Amino acid sequence: MSATSGKVGVLGLGFDANSSFKRGPAEAPPTIRKALSSESANAYSETGFKVWPSDQVVDHGDLDIPDETATRAPIDAIEKGVANALQKTDRLVLLGGDHAVTYPIIRAVAAAHGPISLLHFDAHPDIYPEFEQNPFSHASPMARIVEEGLVDRLVQVGIRSYGPEQAAMLKQHNVDVHPPWSHGPGPALRFDSPLYISFDVDGLDPAFAPGVSHPEPGGLSVRQVLDVIANTKAPRVVGADVVEVNPLVDPTGITSVVAAKLVRELLGRLLSESR
Repeated sequence: MSATSGKVGVLGLGFDANSSFKRGPAEAPPTIRKALSSESANAYSETGFKVWPSDQVVDHGDLDIPDETATRAPIDAIEKGVANALQKTDRLVLLGGDHAVTYPIIRAVAAAHGPISLLHFDAHPDIYPEFEQNPFSHASPMARIVEEGLVDRLVQVGIRSYGPEQAAMLKQHNVDVHPPWSHGPGPALRFDSPLYISFDVDGLDPAFAPGVSHPEPGGLSVRQVLDVIANTKAPRVVGADVVEVNPLVDPTGITSVVAAKLVRELLGRLLSESR
């Protein structure tokens, strides 16, 4: 089945078996959809595109993923499910789930689109060779991605929590790291190959997104993030994910509202490039 021209897909990946410390992100896709559909929310992105509900956005539902830790089975299931969705809509916004899902997503997206670059927002670089004896940990997806040469370039924004082991990996793989900034514009980023954006919500300061398993104070504001995304130049944005919302530690639901805002603006960016 060929991909539907001009349309963008949404796919939920309710998986968190590779989380450390706390589980809960598996519950996020329904809460993000609920926030997207709330009567309090606007159906339009700030750039003027109707995104939810929209005839141009196809909701593929949630993928059935084996609830297994440190095994290849969920990785393969996610890669296959994302690849199948890409055959229907060749660009996707994925709703995580923990950050472990990004590794198989990138495998599928790179197979579909060829050489791509990766823009990664996070408090942590997630580039441990393995974490707690788990090579598929949510603390390790970037290690798998760079080791397999799945992206031309990896740029990380908001990073503020890592030690010597990850620092060595960042240097070894020539990762371009941007810590948070206090004043003025953020980094002006330009990519030469099609771009995928991975957004770990703990890249934001906990004041904006408290409902995460690993809150790290001193992070970015929502507006800073939206400005960086809007100002980033690339031939095309081919997909994005929003991960690590933990509804179990988000009693007011505000973190899902913030995630829905990010999804809305990412969909708007993708639709703007369909013209």
